[in-house]
Amino acid sequence: MSSGRAQVVLPSDDHVHSQWSWDAVAGSMERTCARALEIGVPSVAFTEHADVTAWEVPPGTSLPEDWAHLLEHGRLAPPPLDLAGYRECLEQCREQFPDLRILSGVEMSEPHWHRESYDALLAHGGFERQLASVHSSRVGDGSSAVEVSQRYLDQPPHQVVRDYLAETVLLIQGYDSFEVLAHVDYPVRYWPAGAPAYDPVDFEDDYRQVLSALAATGRVLEVNTRVPLHLEVVRWWHDEGGEAISFASDAHEPDALAAGFADAVQLAEAAGFRRARDPLAFWARA
Repeated sequence: MSSGRAQVVLPSDDHVHSQWSWDAVAGSMERTCARALEIGVPSVAFTEHADVTAWEVPPGTSLPEDWAHLLEHGRLAPPPLDLAGYRECLEQCREQFPDLRILSGVEMSEPHWHRESYDALLAHGGFERQLASVHSSRVGDGSSAVEVSQRYLDQPPHQVVRDYLAETVLLIQGYDSFEVLAHVDYPVRYWPAGAPAYDPVDFEDDYRQVLSALAATGRVLEVNTRVPLHLEVVRWWHDEGGEAISFASDAHEPDALAAGFADAVQLAEAAGFRRARDPLAFWARA
């Protein structure tokens, strides 16, 4: 008789990056697919970064060595997604791993700022998963932006999170062509070590504004496990009428695939969401 916790049947991982994302230097679509079969993930969506926003990089900022070539005149401009190379690799993996469902996808950063660029990409991409997210914060007169983590250098932590959530509402209201809202708690990844502990309850009204706006559109909230989304946020999503959730490791390397999913499954169930009859579908409210 086993005395351990019952093995959890893992859900699909609907937010994964490979070598086709500019910041996934350790990524590999082939090795990620092999990892999925090894650990029992039924489906993987390769939602590669297609970032348009250029970031201002203050002097003295430490950047990963692999990003140095992207820096010019104090601005970091991500390269465009190599759509042809990505598609070719995707088809090769589908042939190599016929027992794994492999979805195409894209993660769009601040699409409400770059509507024409993303409309054109979606028209040509044929993506099966369309994620939208906020990674950037406008500064000064609004003509330039920095990566969200940089705002902790000149703003109180609580203000950074509130500004982020307010911008996320603008994204939801300002851009229609996406299916899943990614990492609603993105700033928590960079919460300053010396600040009072992060507590989502301090931002309940701000989160509920985001979740209410998202629920009104019938779209999906992502339960991102990079920094595990707090149970209270998922419960608020249920309260606000959210119909579905997706699970996302936001993996940028194969070994991170589905990281934290066993705990995320229990969290989702506690918040009132259940597996669909189709094991590859989004989880729905009970």
